Amino acid sequence: MLKEFKEFVFKGNLVEIAIGLLLALAVKAVIDSLVADLITPVIAAVGGQPNFDSLVLDIGDGQVLYGRFINTIVSLLIIGVVLFLIVKAYNAIFERTKRRGDDSEVTEPGEDVLLLREIRDVLRQPQP
Repeated sequence: MLKEFKEFVFKGNLVEIAIGLLLALAVKAVIDSLVADLITPVIAAVGGQPNFDSLVLDIGDGQVLYGRFINTIVSLLIIGVVLFLIVKAYNAIFERTKRRGDDSEVTEPGEDVLLLREIRDVLRQPQP
């Protein structure tokens, strides 16, 4: 059982997923800082209010904190735009790198491909 667990943990996919998760958490911290420290103050300068936490609807003895909901929606939209821009930049760089790689390297088919083509051609010939 310990051996199986060890194999599971050290498989390449699990380690890659763990690294991806850690990087995603780091990117989240950067985006949260971007929203809280840069974008929200700009919204406050333009709109006069840095966040909407003070917006409350009193219903009897209870309160509906719709201002927090508005804050969450604004943060979601900003994070969505930032992630869109990051993915768009990544795709542009990937495409540019891919095009450079395709132009510079034209390879001949390997011996196995040539053998498979020969077998294919023999099988296509009409049988007597």
